[in-house]
Amino acid sequence: MRELMKLPMMLLVGCVVGWFFGLMRPGRGFGLVGNVVIGAAGAVAGGWLFGRLDVPPGGVVGAMIGAAVGAIVVLLAAVRAWR
Repeated sequence: MRELMKLPMMLLVGCVVGWFFGLMRPGRGFGLVGNVVIGAAGAVAGGWLFGRLDVPPGGVVGAMIGAAVGAIVVLLAAVRAWR
């Protein structure tokens, strides 16, 4: 049940990170919708990976940190690959 509760939080964190990325780097991302979608995908990947590695430990807060890191990494990688 806890894993099911983490998913909406990870998606929300990813969407916020994607939105914020679009504000910080105007014209360098994939547009509002693209940044939000890529951020959400990165958040799910990062949250899953951090959860498997137990870094950082701790339920929802750990998932949120992993989601934020994953979203940032995926967004930066996508922008670099696009160029």
